Amino acid sequence: MSTLLDIKSSVLRQVQVCPSFRRKTEQEPEVTNSQEPPTGAWKPGDGVEFFAHMRLILKKGDGRQGLPCPEVLLRSGSPAPAEPVDPNRGLRTLTQEEVEMLYEEALYTVLHRAGTMGPDQVDDEEVLLSYLQQVFGTSSEEHMEAIMRVKKAKAPTYALKVSVMRAKNLLAKDPNGFSDPYCMLGILPASSAPQEPSGQKEQRFGFRKGSKRSSPLPAKCIQVTEVKNSTLNPVWKEHFLFEIDDVNTDQLHLDIWDHDDDVSLAEACRKLNEVIGLKGMTRYFKQIVKSARANGTAGPTEDHTDDFLGCLNIPIRRDTVMSQRGRSGFLSYLLLLSRVLRFEHRVEEPNSSSWRGELSGPGTTVLCLHGAQSNLSPLQLAVLHWQVSSRHHQTRTLDYGYLLGLLEDVQAHWEEAASLPQEQEESLADSFSAFSEFGLRLLRQLRDYFPATNSTAVYRLELLLKCLEKLQLFQPAFEICPFETELSMDIAAALKRGNREWYDQLLNTKSPREQPGPQRLAGLVELADIIYEDLQLCYGVYASLFHGILKVDFFTLTFRQLERLVAEEAWVLTEELSPKMNLEVASGLFELYLTLADTQRFWSCIPGRESRSLALAGIHTPFLPAVKLWLQVLRDQAKWRLQGAVDVDTLEPVDAASKHSSSAATASLCLSHIQELWVRLAWPDPSQAQGLGTQLSQDMCEASLFYTELLRKKVDTQPGAAGEAVSEQLCVVLNNVELVRRASGQALRGLAWSEGASGLEGVLPRPLLSCIQALDEDLHREAHTVTAHLTSKMVADIRKYIQHISLSPDSIQNDEAVAPLLKYLDEKLALLNDALVKENLNRVLEALWELLLQAILQALSANRDVSADFYGRFHFTLEALVSFFHAEGQGLPLENLRDGSYKRLQEELRLHKCSTRECIEQFYLDKLKQRSLEQNRFGRLTVRCHYEAAEQRLAVEVLHAADLLPLDANGLSDPFVIVELGPPHLFPLVRSQRTQVKARTLHPVYDELFHFSVPAEACRRRGACVLFTVMDHDWLSTNDFAGEAALGLGGISGIARPHVGGGMRPGQPITLHLRRPRAQVRSALRMLEGRTSREAQEFVKKLKELEKCMEADL
Repeated sequence: MSTLLDIKSSVLRQVQVCPSFRRKTEQEPEVTNSQEPPTGAWKPGDGVEFFAHMRLILKKGDGRQGLPCPEVLLRSGSPAPAEPVDPNRGLRTLTQEEVEMLYEEALYTVLHRAGTMGPDQVDDEEVLLSYLQQVFGTSSEEHMEAIMRVKKAKAPTYALKVSVMRAKNLLAKDPNGFSDPYCMLGILPASSAPQEPSGQKEQRFGFRKGSKRSSPLPAKCIQVTEVKNSTLNPVWKEHFLFEIDDVNTDQLHLDIWDHDDDVSLAEACRKLNEVIGLKGMTRYFKQIVKSARANGTAGPTEDHTDDFLGCLNIPIRRDTVMSQRGRSGFLSYLLLLSRVLRFEHRVEEPNSSSWRGELSGPGTTVLCLHGAQSNLSPLQLAVLHWQVSSRHHQTRTLDYGYLLGLLEDVQAHWEEAASLPQEQEESLADSFSAFSEFGLRLLRQLRDYFPATNSTAVYRLELLLKCLEKLQLFQPAFEICPFETELSMDIAAALKRGNREWYDQLLNTKSPREQPGPQRLAGLVELADIIYEDLQLCYGVYASLFHGILKVDFFTLTFRQLERLVAEEAWVLTEELSPKMNLEVASGLFELYLTLADTQRFWSCIPGRESRSLALAGIHTPFLPAVKLWLQVLRDQAKWRLQGAVDVDTLEPVDAASKHSSSAATASLCLSHIQELWVRLAWPDPSQAQGLGTQLSQDMCEASLFYTELLRKKVDTQPGAAGEAVSEQLCVVLNNVELVRRASGQALRGLAWSEGASGLEGVLPRPLLSCIQALDEDLHREAHTVTAHLTSKMVADIRKYIQHISLSPDSIQNDEAVAPLLKYLDEKLALLNDALVKENLNRVLEALWELLLQAILQALSANRDVSADFYGRFHFTLEALVSFFHAEGQGLPLENLRDGSYKRLQEELRLHKCSTRECIEQFYLDKLKQRSLEQNRFGRLTVRCHYEAAEQRLAVEVLHAADLLPLDANGLSDPFVIVELGPPHLFPLVRSQRTQVKARTLHPVYDELFHFSVPAEACRRRGACVLFTVMDHDWLSTNDFAGEAALGLGGISGIARPHVGGGMRPGQPITLHLRRPRAQVRSALRMLEGRTSREAQEFVKKLKELEKCMEADL
């Protein structure tokens, strides 16, 4: 019992039973015998090579389930492939003279720099000059000569650019609580600038004349802003330009005034340019002062206004050769930036393609000085950096993030300024065209330069597309459009052209058209696989980038194009190969079709896509002959594979964790591969799919049964260990059968094919369901056969231990008598538990349980008329075995244990313990409990019964019968009814009575009344009943038995107690179905046969006479 308690429960597969598949195979022995299957392209061998090839086919399908995820596709973070560069696509090469002019221009910029340098710039002149020498690669002598030439040139003329933006929190000078502010600006020459004594408070100056502390302040030029009415927070955003004589000493002065009269100050100040000399300036300031209030001082400007935003010293004229020749600062900056960029982007720098244009401090300083001195706007500077960098990128690869940032700068400044000189706009448009042409060339070779499995390359592609998207945004902003068509249309055209070029190159490499068809087939299979993988990458990686950035449906464009091309190639090749069909061609076409079908399903998996519009729609039709032939090869190769696996099988578990042998694992794997292959095949035509699926399911059933037969033959040839009660090899075989049963059931269910509109979803097709049920029934039968063989070795031991129990003297306790049997079972089940899987252990337990029950029944039959203790001991044994096999829920269920033979044995034991009269009463109780399963077979009898208490007699009226059995040669009967009360010991003085014989009828009418003088108490006793026996009267031989029926007396009118319900009303007819005694009734008879008492023998004699009548009938 301890062994069963250790057995863990498991869930068995529930399978319905249907007509046997084995019976079919037994009628067709040529299918399952060892005759060699036909051979062809695949050698018979042992099927290993064939199934290895099939595993490769299935492995390709593993990555084709559902839609791909980018996280799975992006497998490499290595550097991106190098992009094509062309030195000729950069800016033109300068002549030596132009280089010398540009060099002097750069030196002039450094030597005549003005203003304060930024924190990241270099203020050391020697460092800047040395940097320029390195950039231009000049010798020290040439460098010094160039510096001397530049120093001899005239110094530049400077100007100050001032922007007055806004002021905040000014004083309120008007009664309404506001002011009408305006600004007055002017340059104070060095000679007029006041000296600020050290240690004294800062002096404040104004353009008003006036005070005793100073004379009128001279000014080189004065300009004013507009008047902003009624505000303390004016916003001007006005720009002014002042010429400067001395950048080191001249000062900018600004006053804020509150305007109060009607004189237009702006108009008055316009006349300042007409004033000549300092005296004239003073007089004009007087006129301005008169127009302002005497007390209109605004107070300290630093308390009420913002600082003006920035000042730049910008030269008006430059005494350089390039300036003298009319070269604009825009062009000279472009050339200088290109020179600096080439110098900074060194060839020897590792991973130079990720360079983001980071310039050194001297380089940044030189370019900043030159841009400021050339009076270039922020928009012009942004345009120049884009033009030079985009051109440089085509000669030396840069980081696309850097280029994207340059485009964003151009866009930001374009929105603010939105104007460029026509020549510069044309130059910008040319740079856009050149870059877009370069980008389109890369997109044509997308798979080479931006492989989808390289995350670095994909990120560069994303940035490139964003750059192209920025170019699209500039299309409507140009007066001179750089693009002849919409850029998105050019991109789509480039992608289509690239797809075609890639496909043609792939086709010429893998499957050249000049080769014969059979040779091209293998290459076309490889080509189709490559295209499928490419489409996966297009969907998982490229599609989201192109659609999200450029609104280009790259996946649909590519799928439609490549799918059409490969479909055309497949149609042509299948038409060419159809007349040459053999096993080799069929194998190649089968593999090709699987990939094409996967391609169709890939398109259908995408929401909103319909595969009927594809060029591959209907492609399955020319492949049907090849598929049929390949499936035939599969059937034959599967049998060879199973044969080879069984031949090398040692019928030992494959490892410590498994309980089956190697051949079962091989068989299970073969069945699984066949099912997976069918799923991949997914034949679209329902009628053709039914034919293919039905044949394949039958082939799988035959292979499974073929395997079990091979196992049986192998185990029969194996020598068994002498005296071994539990055969380890039989246990392994039993486990193998169970594993194959489960594997085949699962594989067959996976063969479900579509039945079209008439089929129900989730319901197996009827032919497949029949095949599954038949195979499951056959394999269950095979498992039971092996189980019976396994348990047959234990029969002798079980009988020996049962005999030990029966022969044990009464002095031995019951548990001592049963202990040897339980110990034996515990030892054997421990071995079985280690050797069998749960399902097979249950089978063995059920078989052992049945063996034990039959052994006990035989022991009881062999011992008649023994003591009650004998039967009590076996009753104890039975309950102990129930507890043992149930094992507290870990073994067999109680409902299974207490069914079938157990009920019979329990009844035998119970009856053996009963007295003779109790057995007779049980006989009649069994008759009352008996129900006719075929109610119309023996006919019906209608009677009326009631008890007449006054006369103390029972009235029984036989009314009529119907549909009796025809027991005479004429097809009729001569029926009569015998009415008797039982059991006899309850009614010892009552004799049986009978009706008249009704000749030649099956529907007799009697209407006869019989009285039995019996006390009511006797009628209420256990088993009391009235028994109706219908006989066929024969004049020349023994009467024939036609049927019988019993009616309990405890429930008839007059007998039933009031609390029972009052019984039946007199006159109410009762229809009884006639029957014949069943086995459960005869069990009591067998018990009585073993009794030697006179009462028992007389009762048995009477019943045997009735049995003779029934036997004569049969």
